[in-house]
Amino acid sequence: MLSVKRFYFIVTKGIVFDIKRFAVHDGPGIRTTVFFKGCPLSCWWCHNPESRDENPQKTVKHIGLGGKLFEKEEVTGYEASVAEIVAQVERDRIFYEESGGGVTLSGGEPLHQPEFCIELLQSLKENGYNTALDTTGYTSAEVIRQVMLFTDIFLYDLKIMNDKDHLKYTGVSNKGILENFNLIVESGKQVIVRFPVIPGITDTSSNTSLMIAFLSPLHHYTISPIEIHLLPYHEIAENKYKRFNINNLMPYDSKLKPVKLINLKHLFSAEGFCVKIGG
Repeated sequence: MLSVKRFYFIVTKGIVFDIKRFAVHDGPGIRTTVFFKGCPLSCWWCHNPESRDENPQKTVKHIGLGGKLFEKEEVTGYEASVAEIVAQVERDRIFYEESGGGVTLSGGEPLHQPEFCIELLQSLKENGYNTALDTTGYTSAEVIRQVMLFTDIFLYDLKIMNDKDHLKYTGVSNKGILENFNLIVESGKQVIVRFPVIPGITDTSSNTSLMIAFLSPLHHYTISPIEIHLLPYHEIAENKYKRFNINNLMPYDSKLKPVKLINLKHLFSAEGFCVKIGG
């Protein structure tokens, strides 16, 4: 069993870009999701492109009203302390207790700010909250070991199994990501695989076969079948790419057919996985 010990870091503040209350797709029950700014990946299909840069960003948002177009300057990202976030979380404690919910750290990539992430998780646990971490797993094994001390549930992104393709579509290798996934599963921690279903990129027969081959041997480490959430690709972030002046690499004909999700669900279910469409 993992023992809980106190870590002290110099950095007690971090950069976040949103705190969403009453979230129901980021782990069990009603949750508050804290979105960290900054991500080392540059996934072609990213639906939070405003989270990539770790610094606060000024942009101009155009708003139509009464036939006129107005400009509004916005700043995405702000500095917050562990104490400030925990104070916000406290407001909804009763909803977590009644629904079996808690707090989820998301992003961006929370582990891109490792000290702040660990300290926030530790403080949340000390205050009695269920904690979940939505992560790409792109970090060192040592950070993963520390994070495991204070994380109840890992929402772990597995995207592309072939390392060359992973590098092409996300900008980074997946070797450490897969090693860290094994580390978490073998520890006995609860892990939910979040699989973004991207037409022509992640939903290929080759990629899904490799994912099944990778996950199947890990069944014996878990009390119940490994849970997989199929996250369908959507185009709702298109305006964000324009506003933040980020090149959108996804083709415009990348709409996902619903039958593809159903077929993938049947495929993974037939291999003994517990499968859900959506988060």
